[in-house]
Amino acid sequence: MKRLFLTVILLLGLFVTAMSQSSPIKIETGAAPGHMPTFEWKETTHNFGKISQGNPVNYNFIFENNGKSPLIISHVKASCGCTVMDFTKQPILPGKTGVVTAIFDAAAPGAFNKSIRVTANVEGGSETLFIKGEVIKGN
Repeated sequence: MKRLFLTVILLLGLFVTAMSQSSPIKIETGAAPGHMPTFEWKETTHNFGKISQGNPVNYNFIFENNGKSPLIISHVKASCGCTVMDFTKQPILPGKTGVVTAIFDAAAPGAFNKSIRVTANVEGGSETLFIKGEVIKGN
């Protein structure tokens, strides 16, 4: 019991000491202000037009890093499970290009408009892409 009490007091003391330090926590972004990587998309919205039901379609969103440090995509998520995503996994150096690929399954007939959030080490943390079109019932 005495050992448990001493351990709790010691941990509490360490916690209070750590919280009382005057220097704020600094989050490293990997780039100095004004030197952040930037997306320069060739297209941010792609219209597939009319597509046949049951025939998946894909589109490559191509971008260039126009910043001054490597661009790293950490996550890509579509607004629904009907779209599968892939993307360039390696850091994209300044002046080089990368790709985000959207594969839409075209299972349900009707118009669609889906968003794709691309999370990266850019100012603002993410950008949004869109795919749209109309799935026509197959014959």
